[in-house]
Amino acid sequence: MRRAVLSQALKSLARRAQAASRPSQSQSQIQSRALFQRPALRVFSTAAPQASEEDAAASVSVPVQAEEEQNEDEDDIGRKLKPREVVEQLNKYIVGQADAKRAVAIALRNRWRRQKISDELRQEVSPKNILMIGPTGCGKTEIARRLAKLSEAPFVKVEATKFTEVGFHGRDVDQIIRDLVENAINMVKKSRKERLRKQVQHLVESRILDVLTGANVTERSRATFERLLHAGELEDRIIEIDVPAAKNPSGQPISFVGGEGKGISMEVIGRAFGEKKTERKRMTIAESRGVFEEMEMENAIDMTDVVREAIQETEENGIVFIDEIDKICSSGDYRRSSDPSSEGVQRDLLPLIEGSVISTKHGNVNTDHILFVGSGAFHSSKPSDLLAELQGRLPIRVELKGLTEEDLHRILTEPVTNLIKQQVELIKTEGVTLSFTDDAVREIARVAAEINQTVENIGARRLHTVVEKVVEDISFDSSEMTPGSTVTITKEFVLERVGKLMKKTDLSKFIL
Repeated sequence: MRRAVLSQALKSLARRAQAASRPSQSQSQIQSRALFQRPALRVFSTAAPQASEEDAAASVSVPVQAEEEQNEDEDDIGRKLKPREVVEQLNKYIVGQADAKRAVAIALRNRWRRQKISDELRQEVSPKNILMIGPTGCGKTEIARRLAKLSEAPFVKVEATKFTEVGFHGRDVDQIIRDLVENAINMVKKSRKERLRKQVQHLVESRILDVLTGANVTERSRATFERLLHAGELEDRIIEIDVPAAKNPSGQPISFVGGEGKGISMEVIGRAFGEKKTERKRMTIAESRGVFEEMEMENAIDMTDVVREAIQETEENGIVFIDEIDKICSSGDYRRSSDPSSEGVQRDLLPLIEGSVISTKHGNVNTDHILFVGSGAFHSSKPSDLLAELQGRLPIRVELKGLTEEDLHRILTEPVTNLIKQQVELIKTEGVTLSFTDDAVREIARVAAEINQTVENIGARRLHTVVEKVVEDISFDSSEMTPGSTVTITKEFVLERVGKLMKKTDLSKFIL
């Protein structure tokens, strides 16, 4: 009874908090994003005497958030997206390519600036989409990966070659927006769970005590179990609990005409008719905490409200990164192609990037203000080979430079997660200290640059090949070395290990 009352109070609190934090139409959209704060719960100890529903409701307090704190949150969001700070963050992981970093930093900041202007003008300001052009291995995809972490917004990275023209078997480009919405839902749901995590601890303990003590128990016995539980003396005890039945991994949704993502699963049908499948499992109390915590948060979160906020986040702050966009265009001599992954996909992308309404199973999504970033190497084609209409929808063009020997050396030493540090830490797990001399690192960069020039230029990816070849024997033997031993890699050692690679490079010049 007590657990049901507390659970109902938590649900009521969640609804009231959301209603109180929902801004009016005249407020900027960024407020609705920043002001959602789940208030903290204050629940009386489960060892207290039985309380009525009124007492349980009274035990839940909603601290009033000051206006200054709200403004501080807004300013904090803007501070994180300042262009100079975005570039500084990217510099920790990516060497060079200053123009590309500045372009994406400005684009991110403009998303925040748009939220601060009047409602009437906000609807007219559209994002300036970006086209990044550069050889393979120069950092285009890495910029996308880091951008996803910095943006704090719905983000999806797709490969242009995975889509086909509408009417052909395969994924159509509308699936990009459906994936973006799913990512937004997961992001919003995760955020709310983090805010509720501390607040459901009392409910979790109450449910564990219910399982331990049963229904007919005296307050003294319950208080004893509660004291032992808080002391951590019951964590290894085995209990049986009812948990939601595991989802069937092979249960595919029933699809309708219109492509992937427009189906309905049997799980949804079961929920519609009130079906709740559970199964009984045995686990320790320590393991049950996470299960109970997840169940309580699922009960407290209103998925209808989560979906509504996720769609709003997608429309206002969504970012789509389309990689390998050069692979869906043909050179001028072969413009008329029957490939369903070529020009047809470009034509399908036009309304998506320009702005249209995409139907998803969660509702309609307007793409007018979603930022699109395209990237490609354009080895066998030129950016001008893209459809003229698509070029016009990607107005910001950024060219990334190929990597020199000095750039490769910087990649090996400057990023916080560089390849040299990765190898040192991996070998360190075996109790062996691995070190590289500066001459050895420079020799690795020189060899990688030379192979790129003589065989095929794959940019920074060549460093993986060379470094792995250098440390191959050490990685194999390190588990059998004496703990505490030290291995130093010198320039001579590098030349000895990569000599075969260099010979193969010389021979490849004479092979047709």
